[in-house]
Amino acid sequence: MASKKKLGSAKKAKRSVTKVSRTKPVRKAGTSRSTAKRGILARYPWKEEPNPYIELRTSKIQGTGAFASRAIKKGTRIVEYTGQRISWRTADKRYDDDRMGRHHTFLFTVDDKVVIDGAVNGNAARFLNHSCDGNCEAIDDRKRIFLEARRNIKAGEELLYDYQYERTDEHTAADEKFYACRCGAAKCRGSILAPAKTA
Repeated sequence: MASKKKLGSAKKAKRSVTKVSRTKPVRKAGTSRSTAKRGILARYPWKEEPNPYIELRTSKIQGTGAFASRAIKKGTRIVEYTGQRISWRTADKRYDDDRMGRHHTFLFTVDDKVVIDGAVNGNAARFLNHSCDGNCEAIDDRKRIFLEARRNIKAGEELLYDYQYERTDEHTAADEKFYACRCGAAKCRGSILAPAKTA
């Protein structure tokens, strides 16, 4: 992909799950208005900047989805994943599973210390749903996360990328159920978790 060659320090990025969620899973998903009014989205403001490539509407996969408002060429940088940059410690306090129970987050790992919380001053990027064979991919370019087209995308297609949530030794078989994938892709691995490492 030509645009990646120009980036120098760009590399593939992965979505994150809060540390506490490794024992009680957290799923990224669109949030209904009623949930938003009483949940995290009501407590923290977010800004919506116009994006020429994205329109939001109901997804067949999960909640609210981001859809291509026009044809997008392979390699196009569609949107930056924005939000408040916080530490893992802050993320764990903000999304305390013991206090909140299972809940949705819009966290994206930047590195071992920093996480982007898309629920706070985030944008439409947080509504891109997961697919095991997405038409987009997340790119880390100098600690900024961008979503780029992996292939040519037709107007009206849902914009999707592979979350590859981190697998940990703490995940149980029961936890795995919360990470079930609904993408329906021919190459679906059945989970939004990263593929299991083989020995």
